[in-house]
Amino acid sequence: MTTKERAKQVIDSLPEDASIDQIMHALYVNAKFSHGEHEIRDGKGVSQEEAKKRLGKWLE
Repeated sequence: MTTKERAKQVIDSLPEDASIDQIMHALYVNAKFSHGEHEIRDGKGVSQEEAKKRLGKWLE
């Protein structure tokens, strides 16, 4: 799926009365999730244990 097709799909999933801010936010979130998925597939992710270590001060 092309980026344009994915953007159309995201926009089409929103309510008809969505504001431009809501549309931009939805596109931003979708792009960030897509980027994260690519990084994980490329082996750039961190394990759950490593994430816990990095975020330890907030998880206590």
